[in-house]
Amino acid sequence: MRVLVVNAGSSSLKLTMLVDGTVAGSTTVERWEGEHHLEALETFVADVGWVDAVGHRVVHGGPGHTGPARVDQELLDYLASIEDLAPLHNPRAVAAMRAVSRLVDAPAVACFDTAFHADLPAPARTYALPRRWNERWGLRRYGFHGLSHAYAARRAAEVVGRRVEELRIVSCHLGAGSSLAAVVGGASVDTTMGFTPLEGVVMATRSGSVDPGLLLWLLRHTDVTVDELGNVLEQESGLVGLTGSADLRDVLEARSQGDADAALAFDVFVHRLRQEVGSMAASALGLDLLVFTGGIGEHSSLVRARVTDGLAHLGVQIDPRRNDVASGDTDLTAPGATVSTVLVRAGEEQEVARQVEEVLRGE
Repeated sequence: MRVLVVNAGSSSLKLTMLVDGTVAGSTTVERWEGEHHLEALETFVADVGWVDAVGHRVVHGGPGHTGPARVDQELLDYLASIEDLAPLHNPRAVAAMRAVSRLVDAPAVACFDTAFHADLPAPARTYALPRRWNERWGLRRYGFHGLSHAYAARRAAEVVGRRVEELRIVSCHLGAGSSLAAVVGGASVDTTMGFTPLEGVVMATRSGSVDPGLLLWLLRHTDVTVDELGNVLEQESGLVGLTGSADLRDVLEARSQGDADAALAFDVFVHRLRQEVGSMAASALGLDLLVFTGGIGEHSSLVRARVTDGLAHLGVQIDPRRNDVASGDTDLTAPGATVSTVLVRAGEEQEVARQVEEVLRGE
């Protein structure tokens, strides 16, 4: 099947053509201006030829969608009604659905990043807030990066020659946005992001988890406004808040030159990652396989080394030589380690294409 996968980011649009699950071509439209900006889409669609189906990555499915769904007017209206749950991403996904539908006459399916975590066990998804609040406003831990975690867990099991159904896995999706997931038997049982993508580990521009009492103190005792606080937590925290750069490569370069702020930022970043690996392993009731994926997970051997150096007590140990030269899907496990560690190239597009095919076969 020839599936066009559409990934609308907060500012860019990535298009990927997969033929029977294999990438046959891709392009990224930087600073995509929305559904009326069709020129680059027209060029790519003309180049790739026939399209059997379209798959759209959507960040948030809200409470109403716990699996992939056909794109129709009812779905578009629903996504508009929950856009405040992912204001930077969901409206862009809807715009992409409308734009691509003008150019491609093929069935379209929306695949949600939250869906993989939709069936988190109640203890993992429930906030200890008043029950009336949780019920009235649908407050729960949704989790994100589900498409990446689902693919990484399945592919990593293949790399080590095991069945994903028999493994306890911690998947680390590390990029500009980062999250970890505990995957048992192929299903998500816990994850670091929550109601929004702000919870969890330190990210490029996001703070990760912060004491809510600290935030309340800022609102009560300083001139910080709610809007300013939201912007700072989303856009001016994390690595960029501590160093002035959101790019880990810049942080590492500054660190190598003796910059104390960069050194601290890197240590904070690694500390939180190690902490959450341990947390996810506890949720999985053990650990058989640790997976690194995403831009940082794939390309920073130093991050992989520093994170795993602190996990020997869990049975994690990687081969330094393999780690230093690793590229693509690679088993990094050191001889004698009781836990396997694997690097997996991010495969969100492959996961979207797989889900599209499942939906259409089911129909």
